[in-house]
Amino acid sequence: MAEQPQGWRIVVIANVLPIAEALIGQLGEMGHDVVAWLMTRRPESRDLPPPPWGETSDKTAPQGVNLIWARGKEDLAPLLRGLEPDVVLCWGFSWRIPQEALEVPRYGAVNQHPALLPRHRGPIPLSWALREGDPVFGVTWHRMDADFDTGAILAQSSIPILDEETTMFETGPRIVPAGLALLPQVFERLAAGDPGDPQGTEGASWGGMFGEDYATIDWSAQTAREIHNQVRAWTYTFGMGPVQGPFAELDGKRVKVTRTLLTDPGDGSPAVDTAEGKIWILESEPFETDSPA
Repeated sequence: MAEQPQGWRIVVIANVLPIAEALIGQLGEMGHDVVAWLMTRRPESRDLPPPPWGETSDKTAPQGVNLIWARGKEDLAPLLRGLEPDVVLCWGFSWRIPQEALEVPRYGAVNQHPALLPRHRGPIPLSWALREGDPVFGVTWHRMDADFDTGAILAQSSIPILDEETTMFETGPRIVPAGLALLPQVFERLAAGDPGDPQGTEGASWGGMFGEDYATIDWSAQTAREIHNQVRAWTYTFGMGPVQGPFAELDGKRVKVTRTLLTDPGDGSPAVDTAEGKIWILESEPFETDSPA
């Protein structure tokens, strides 16, 4: 590996506190100066619960970093110009960043996408990996361009999908280190002016929001593994999208199934026979009348 660059001015763009903390810490260890952490302002017009990792504030954020809550994507370019970054690193951000902003950093803007691009581009790649029965979750750092997740690839890795993991709080501690471990390779290629490896068209797919076609569990038609993956896939959407799920009939009642296992947890959780094998229902919620059937 070539000598690593040091002392670059970095802007981290992320909406998730644990990811931003991990990135800022790793970049500091690599000898870089994280001059700002930029995130989106939470919309006041929507009645949203606080994120499960807690609200970000001056007290909860890493010290020594400028905190910027952007009000709109049109403000990104002027904000970045004022910060004069060498690199922008994006991980877990909800806006498509305008080309004008992407052109600001000296060595480029780079995004971490949790998929083996070009497979599962889009907003919920982890969910689609589960839905399609993939054996691994991907980790890709790619140069950002004007479209979603189509830029040239700088580094890739993967972690195996484990049956016993049912939430991001279990999977995240494996995905984040896998992404951080690729940063030296990413920065080496950036320093060399390497444009990255263009994404091909073979295997390309779009991981868009789920619809009604995936919102119902059929115990008699689906295998235990298919249902387990379906439940986890919905969990990894984090409630995004116009449709909620998955719903099923359980003990004569319609419920939303939120956690399952393929083996008996030994805690008295009910088991259901499927088209192939049993599945254990760890958690479910009563069906609400305004939820999609």
